[in-house]
Amino acid sequence: MSELWIQPSGGALAADVHGIDLSQSLGDAAFERIAEAWNEHLVLRFSGQRLDDPALMRFSARFGELDRVPIAAAGLDRANSGVVPEAAEWVAVIASVKKDGKAVGSLGSYELVWHTDMSYNPLPPRASLLYALEVPPAGGNTGYLNMYAAYETLPDELKRAVEGKSCIHDSSRNSAGELRKGFQTTLDPRRTPGAVHPLVRLHPVTKRKALFLGRRPGAYIHGLSVEDSETLLDAVWGHATQERFAWYQKWRAGDLVLWDNRCVMHRRDAFDESLRRLMHRTQIVGEPVLAGGT
Repeated sequence: MSELWIQPSGGALAADVHGIDLSQSLGDAAFERIAEAWNEHLVLRFSGQRLDDPALMRFSARFGELDRVPIAAAGLDRANSGVVPEAAEWVAVIASVKKDGKAVGSLGSYELVWHTDMSYNPLPPRASLLYALEVPPAGGNTGYLNMYAAYETLPDELKRAVEGKSCIHDSSRNSAGELRKGFQTTLDPRRTPGAVHPLVRLHPVTKRKALFLGRRPGAYIHGLSVEDSETLLDAVWGHATQERFAWYQKWRAGDLVLWDNRCVMHRRDAFDESLRRLMHRTQIVGEPVLAGGT
């Protein structure tokens, strides 16, 4: 294969990595170039890949310890998901596909709002890798937001308002707003279940500050009245989700996209539920969330 090279998207984040076959072993020098590009561009796309689950796991593990598949996946028809048995604990299936009326993956075909993966956990994953096996001809695109840029361009008044503040990240609902099994609806956001993280996060590698927002519904900023928390969250989210901070991935089969969960939020467009979309995902165990400070 030709020499590895990086092509920036020209947008607020993201780059394509060319000249690499991830089904083959990856040398240290090539990996270092990829890691440097990831720190610079936050989202990397590797197109035209042909990966089985062991190859996906092997590449993913270069970025850290593999995270286990969420417990919620246990009720899905994993036998018909295409995941090989040795990968069942480590490769999650994101799919609209059903077998004999039973879902083989999670998150269906509906819209997923802006969110950070599993930020409701004390140690959210540092990275997510999503590999496309089957994609619909339209819809199902994924948007990504640069949370460094969102923080750095906050108006001074908002930047002062979020410094030193912490926020609850709701664990009761998924990114489609569905109530998870075993949870009850909470009307008072101060009682929202989930981890509490600083609103401004310090990236442990780049040492840059990023907004760390999780999901908007159910969020609450500690130390504020509910009304003041809602007002501040609305202002911060309104700023952070501007299109100038976004880049969109239009999926093709064979695309692998890697993003930094510590400084990137993402969303998904809805698509026709009669169409097939089958993706395999790995995640990398995270580290404690460091407050950005002043």
